[in-house]
Amino acid sequence: MGPGNRPLDLEWLEDFLALAETGNFSRAAQARSIAQPAFSRHIRSLEEWVGVDLFDRSAHPTALTAAGKRFQPLLQEVLAGLEAARIKARAAHDLAAASLSFAATHVLSLTFFPRWLASVESRLSMGPIQTISDSSYACEDLMLQRRVQFVLCHGHADAPGRLDEAQYPVRRLSDDVLVPVSTPAAGGVPLHALGGGKSPAVLAYSEASGLGRIMRAIQDIEFGKDFAASLSVVFTAHHAALLRTMALEGRGLAWLPMSLVADDLRSGALTDAGAGGWRVPVDIRLYRQQAQMAPVAEALWGLVGEAGAGS
Repeated sequence: MGPGNRPLDLEWLEDFLALAETGNFSRAAQARSIAQPAFSRHIRSLEEWVGVDLFDRSAHPTALTAAGKRFQPLLQEVLAGLEAARIKARAAHDLAAASLSFAATHVLSLTFFPRWLASVESRLSMGPIQTISDSSYACEDLMLQRRVQFVLCHGHADAPGRLDEAQYPVRRLSDDVLVPVSTPAAGGVPLHALGGGKSPAVLAYSEASGLGRIMRAIQDIEFGKDFAASLSVVFTAHHAALLRTMALEGRGLAWLPMSLVADDLRSGALTDAGAGGWRVPVDIRLYRQQAQMAPVAEALWGLVGEAGAGS
């Protein structure tokens, strides 16, 4: 806005530069592909917006006034900046349209996601990829706020999350299993074991954890009434990776994804604290936005829908 809150038309600025260059109203109007009377009105409107005369009309050819000479280089900088802003904005839009955005839970971003992504990239040119690693609850928030296209997380039929309740499209990519694990004591037996008649020290998941939601929903159903109440929880965290570290330190047993602890079990750093039982099968799931997405995101969704795409 200028004096008196008069609006500014950007076309007037281009008209100003054309007249400053030619020094002739007729030629400047022709260069701007506009009738001369309309062109003259534009120049006068710009001068009214600035509040001073920018051209000396008594000179031949028409010349810039002192105010016009000061105005010209500053205006050229402004228009150049606007053009640069337009180019950068369009480039950012094109990049966003061509990229894929994922939110993945911490454990799957470390274990499953890199391998799965490599398998998909062998069949689809995906371009830039943005990935956010966070708790299950935070990943759900990102999807509900439409800040990501996809969410990768664990799931269970008996423990629906907010994306299930909101009926977001979902596909099962693979399976996993939560295994109770502990460091071994002398002789290789678990330092913290289930089924021994006493309450073992348990490393548990927090409320924000999707794996914690699953465990809370199914443990009494799967392992017997009041099973949860019989556990002695000594430590709580969002992240399976942190619970793994605490388990390796001998602080208790934890139900951890096989995808995370398979190497630890093979090496003997951790051992099965349930003697092959007390396991919880889970899905590895991919949720997507409900609305139409960028073509590359839709192509990815179509690809994972094919038989064996997530294996």
